[in-house]
Amino acid sequence: MTKMQPRTLKTRARLLEAAQQIIAEVGYEGLRTQEVVKRAGVAKGTFFAHFHDKDALMEILIGAEMDAFLDRAENAPTPDSVDALLDLIMPLLDFMRCERYVFDVILRHSGAAAKDNIGPIALAFARQDEVFSKILENAPFRKDISAGLLGEGIQAFAIQALALDFCTINNEMPLPERLSVYLDAWLLPKG
Repeated sequence: MTKMQPRTLKTRARLLEAAQQIIAEVGYEGLRTQEVVKRAGVAKGTFFAHFHDKDALMEILIGAEMDAFLDRAENAPTPDSVDALLDLIMPLLDFMRCERYVFDVILRHSGAAAKDNIGPIALAFARQDEVFSKILENAPFRKDISAGLLGEGIQAFAIQALALDFCTINNEMPLPERLSVYLDAWLLPKG
């Protein structure tokens, strides 16, 4: 990997800062590359020298947000119930569903097709497994399977619950309630 020059880093930082300002005003879906370029005071070609497309910019911004939520979860006390676990992970899930566009970007970038394609969102998904597994090691949930598998299950149930939340046919149950049913069955099986 080549090292970026200080001027290149400053330009990239201006582009990211401009994008964050626009998102704060109009949301992720409302962001337009021409507005980012204008606010950053650079040419359109400069934007594309830093980011392949709008999705590449969004992957960086959304991945950073996901990491910030994971930082907070990682430093929180160990949950002692499914409700406490939900309280811990709902801020991340609320972000992931804040806009349909955000959820779509997350799904598109949640896995890497090749080792050289691992981006911030795919890394955040891998980190979710690690953070959830670490949290579950000392939590009072089932011990007949590994904390790693429990963490993967939470991630899978969360994605399913988020997807159903966007589905008109299946969105009558609030996300926390639906996820609570899944997690209760997964983490505290009854006989």
